[in-house]
Amino acid sequence: MKTRTLLRFVLRFFLRFPLTLGLGLAVLMSTPARAADEPATERVQITDPYIELHTGPGRGYPVFFVAARQEWITIELRFTDWYKVRTEGGKLGWVHRRQLETTLTEAGGSKSFRDLALDDYLSRRVQLGAAIGRFEREPMLKFWTSYKLSDTLSLEGTIGQVQGTFSGTDFWHLNLISEPWSDRRLSPFFGIGVGKFKNIPNLSLVSATPTDANLSNVTIGARYYLSERFVLRADWSLYTAFVADQRSTEYRAITAGLSFFF
Repeated sequence: MKTRTLLRFVLRFFLRFPLTLGLGLAVLMSTPARAADEPATERVQITDPYIELHTGPGRGYPVFFVAARQEWITIELRFTDWYKVRTEGGKLGWVHRRQLETTLTEAGGSKSFRDLALDDYLSRRVQLGAAIGRFEREPMLKFWTSYKLSDTLSLEGTIGQVQGTFSGTDFWHLNLISEPWSDRRLSPFFGIGVGKFKNIPNLSLVSATPTDANLSNVTIGARYYLSERFVLRADWSLYTAFVADQRSTEYRAITAGLSFFF
């Protein structure tokens, strides 16, 4: 039952917050398309039995040509993990990085693509993620998006829901995140933020009234770069809800999830 309630919350979020989604898309559209970096033109030789050329930079584009072993191809353009290559016969298509990792350079050495993938991680700007965990003793689900302001500072927005036994809680907050070692694969971080907290008791409770309060939080955690564009994340947070002028309530939460960066 709780799982279905959390799923309904996800649907309500996408229906009730079109402005949030619009702003998120605007940020993504305004972010420079650094993934389309153009490397210097370079010739490499195929060592696998063959490589497949697609009509576009994605697996959804059809394969229109197959280049065989020992053929030379020229790398002309890069878009995320896809490379635009030209064969000796003039065929122009897109090849995934994995099919190029065994190719040889004109000097006879192996062509390295690992540094390029690492560059993507180091120059990441926008992250989108989701996590599950516990808010005190209740199940919690949250989503976040962050924008990297500098090498060590990010602005992060989070929405979440806690589905308790006797009440449900919706919240959102904006955090300033400090990540001193953001260039490392395992990167600890900490942050502070403010937001809003709304607790809605079950209708079955007598004389129960919703609570709408300001919220502050501190969080500590760590990110671990998996591969490609995926990052694992775990964090612990202390939330303070200011339910009245002279009264506040503290909550502790721990979550783990996965994010995708641009």
